Amino acid sequence: MSPDAPADPREIAPLLTAEGMALLDSLGPYDEADALRAASRLRAEGFDPGLVSAALTQSRLRTRAREKFGDFAGHMLFTKAGLEQATRLRVAALHARRFADAGLAHVADLGCGIGADAMALAALDRRVTAVELDETTAAVATVNLTPFPEATVVHADVESLDLAALPGGMPDGVWLDPARRTTSSSGTRRIFDPEAFSPPLSFAQALAARGLPVGVKMGPGIPHEAVPAGCEAQWVSDRGDVVEAVLWFNAVARPGVRRAALVLGEHGAAELVSPRDADPGHEEAEVGPVGAWLYEPDGAVIRAGLVADLARQLGARLIHPRIAYLTSDELVRTPLARAYRVREVLPHTVKVLRRWVREHEVGTLEIKKRGTDVTPEQLRRQLAPRGPNRATLVVTRTAPGGTHGGPGGGPGGGADAAEKRVVLVVETVD
Repeated sequence: MSPDAPADPREIAPLLTAEGMALLDSLGPYDEADALRAASRLRAEGFDPGLVSAALTQSRLRTRAREKFGDFAGHMLFTKAGLEQATRLRVAALHARRFADAGLAHVADLGCGIGADAMALAALDRRVTAVELDETTAAVATVNLTPFPEATVVHADVESLDLAALPGGMPDGVWLDPARRTTSSSGTRRIFDPEAFSPPLSFAQALAARGLPVGVKMGPGIPHEAVPAGCEAQWVSDRGDVVEAVLWFNAVARPGVRRAALVLGEHGAAELVSPRDADPGHEEAEVGPVGAWLYEPDGAVIRAGLVADLARQLGARLIHPRIAYLTSDELVRTPLARAYRVREVLPHTVKVLRRWVREHEVGTLEIKKRGTDVTPEQLRRQLAPRGPNRATLVVTRTAPGGTHGGPGGGPGGGADAAEKRVVLVVETVD
């Protein structure tokens, strides 16, 4: 993704020399408490103040970048905006695998930013032409792609680019990561209209209409109605964060798949897919009373509109037709949702909840909510937790006509004529 405002060349230019890179590489892990002393020491050793500032800034960015890039971060250059917007390396590897599996030898990364996706493509022995509009960011990408002789960086505007004139000729496939923010004198704001992206979604569609295999990284909040017909839309979460939705066209799209939710965890990946003829948001799922187990679907499953599909896979039911909590009477473990044992179902009244917290000597209280306007911090203050024990409360609503006794009896049992706000006392399943 190209940065939304030009990167400051003063942050990078001093490092693009042998002396600059040697100084940067000599610095250990960045320590904020030691930064001022380190700057004074380096200036006293005769290093130019501008170089010292650039090196320490870059050292800080490298330290932050380890979360996305692991050990690779220690050999890369970054801009602040480029790091914030860069694809996590293990997610970029999945993008690259699509192109490799499709047998595409030459891929153009249009709007490459600091080069994360281009690095992943080059690591799979793809010839990569990375195109970047901002000159400073293009220089950063050039440094990051130096280890890959088959990668080339081009400083150009992708929207006016002749793909056939790229080094290596016409690419076999195209990857795009459009800029989804705009910067003005009043600050930076996120853009939600895909046609206001840079380049717009229609630009990617036009490439796909020419038969090119195209992948387009979008924000995970893209509305389903904005997803073009004929492509595969895949929402991806990484260790609990929904990081993107990718639209795949032509040879990099999987036959028959319309929507997919890919969940990346610490120990592997799991995916839920919906066929191309499925209607997003209109699949039917059983709605019923709270059972012994509660499931919180991963955010990618929710964003992809696949909660009903997950319910059928688990043999579970919704507790409310418009709330993404599932429940079942028997536990089915899945990496696509977090499971909780339901200990009690309580009415949502502060008096009842405060008494429950006091009687159970709860001092550490986690409050989750969905489908209500409750503010967890405010409710926690009202409940005044105090004691040695821990508890997790889930504040939500249940559907009309359900039975809300739950384990431990709860409030009432029997059928209710109207939906209720309830609090579930739950225990996380390891």
